[in-house]
Amino acid sequence: MLKKLQLKKHAMTAISYMLPLVVAAGLLIAIGNLTGGKVITDFKGGYTLPSALTTLGVWGMGLLAPVISAAIAYSIADRPGIAPGLLSGIISYNIGAGFLGGMLGGFITGWLVLALVKYIRVPNWAEGLKPMMIIPLLSSLIMGVLMFFIVGQPIVWLTNGLTSFLNGMQGSARFVFGMIMGGMAAFDFGGPVNKVASLFADGLLLQGVQEPEAVKILASMVPPFGVTISWALSKIFHHKIYSKEEEDNIKIAFPMGIVMITEGVIPIAAVDLIRLVVSCSFGAAIGGGLSMMWGIKSPVPSGGLFIVPAMNHPLLFLVALLVGSAITGLILFVWKKEPIENDGLEKSMEDEEEDIDIGDINIT
Repeated sequence: MLKKLQLKKHAMTAISYMLPLVVAAGLLIAIGNLTGGKVITDFKGGYTLPSALTTLGVWGMGLLAPVISAAIAYSIADRPGIAPGLLSGIISYNIGAGFLGGMLGGFITGWLVLALVKYIRVPNWAEGLKPMMIIPLLSSLIMGVLMFFIVGQPIVWLTNGLTSFLNGMQGSARFVFGMIMGGMAAFDFGGPVNKVASLFADGLLLQGVQEPEAVKILASMVPPFGVTISWALSKIFHHKIYSKEEEDNIKIAFPMGIVMITEGVIPIAAVDLIRLVVSCSFGAAIGGGLSMMWGIKSPVPSGGLFIVPAMNHPLLFLVALLVGSAITGLILFVWKKEPIENDGLEKSMEDEEEDIDIGDINIT
């Protein structure tokens, strides 16, 4: 169990380092493309600002494998893991192993560096060279051989096969894939299952497959939007399904949902977990299936409604988001029970406190 937790810890550390780069690079590509920019291949012939932005974004995306590899190696082995981790990621990017190769290379690099630090012994006069030269050089040599000749190529085959499979899916197969992705992304409101779906979508984005990113973005917004719709329906039809405290939480969750923060739903889900999980997962699954079937792509992995204009079919995305959110809202409106307010209990407790007379208490 401890090993599993450590793997998750190192991966989450790497994701936290990687996400700002992903968002910045994706937005640069989106802004450049929207303003007519293209990737620059000849810098001697002159170029425009939109093309410079697009090119910078593409270069930033190329750094993702090195960054995540170095971040995982750093999380495992501290600073000695950074240099060989970066080099492992660069190899992964250039041979086509991409995001998956960068992750695996990062773990292997971190464990290798830990072993070298523990078992390599040097004379006293060379102790100062050990962290600065000996460990980085040996680990980089070993990881270079492993990534070029042993670890890298199988991942290249796996990545290419997965990319070809996803690009070749049609009709119902695409819908089912979108349903699975959408359901996973909404299942635990930003928890581990959501992170797995997000990691998978981000990895495919590096391979040029952008549809799963759109599904991820949609599914992350369905829970707060769906809950808000159910609350609006309860007000319209005078059918109370939320307590005063839950209504206050919904007013916070909705604006958080606009910027793709799902966690605002957690206080509401804590009160009625089963109904919230089922309704949000089902609505996100339907919306995700529609998004995937309609071929909606997002070059940016985060940003909520603000990055919708960067998608290839922004209006269709909004339709899929509305459908998924409406399904979640309708299920909650029909399924949820009238809440048991705590006002009466609190009032009775206050009355009991008021009835206590401390005037007869004698202190001796």
